[in-house]
Amino acid sequence: MTEFSTILLSRQGEAVARLTLNRPQNHNALNATMIDELRQAAEALAADSAVRVVVIAAAGKTFCAGADLDWMRRQFNASREERTKEALRLAAMLRAVDELPKFVIGVIKGAAYGGGVGLAAVCDLVIAEPGARFALTETRLGIIPATIAPYLHRRIGAAALRRLALHGETFDAAEAMAIGLVAKVPAPEDVASLTDHHIKQALLCAPGAVADAKCLFLKIANGEAAEADVVGALTGRWASDEAQAGIAAFFNKVKPPWRK
Repeated sequence: MTEFSTILLSRQGEAVARLTLNRPQNHNALNATMIDELRQAAEALAADSAVRVVVIAAAGKTFCAGADLDWMRRQFNASREERTKEALRLAAMLRAVDELPKFVIGVIKGAAYGGGVGLAAVCDLVIAEPGARFALTETRLGIIPATIAPYLHRRIGAAALRRLALHGETFDAAEAMAIGLVAKVPAPEDVASLTDHHIKQALLCAPGAVADAKCLFLKIANGEAAEADVVGALTGRWASDEAQAGIAAFFNKVKPPWRK
């Protein structure tokens, strides 16, 4: 497995990968190296047919404090071309995680600010500890949460995005759940067991169906799916070997091949 300097990539059995942000001394803030390594890891996991679930978590007490301060300082002294390159670097990472053809679970503890909120928004399911805190503080610094905005708009809607991004106030896990950013807020001692529960539930699903469904849902969210695309996705699935095996297993009251 590839060695990284700012993240840890490990396996929990054959089908589950754990991607851990690993700059706890810097509150797991996003710098150029971490952004690149997250993208590389996402691309590698996308290509690994054995992996069916990806868990994104963090070492230390903070999930992700947003952009690394030294990385931000360099942007102020950079040319417009260099700044564009860095913005595209972040955009490519978020897109790679968003388009992962696997079930992605985000586990949030401590703070998730700025880009950390964006990273949560590209997960399929987010579990947060009750003490987790979230904020979009970019406008307080004179900048804007532009790169993460499309994912947040899709996840929490226009009204919540405008309210939270235009004044930058910190909000808690309960509000994050109310707006749809977070799905579950268990007691801290229950986070691991709840994560394992959702891993087990995801592994009941056919991996190809998950990948195709996620691809279709992203097209719908982006306004790229016409009626023919939706119908084609369904009929294509009906004709797949996976669907044939799954339906046969259901009627024969046996496990389908992806459930071991």
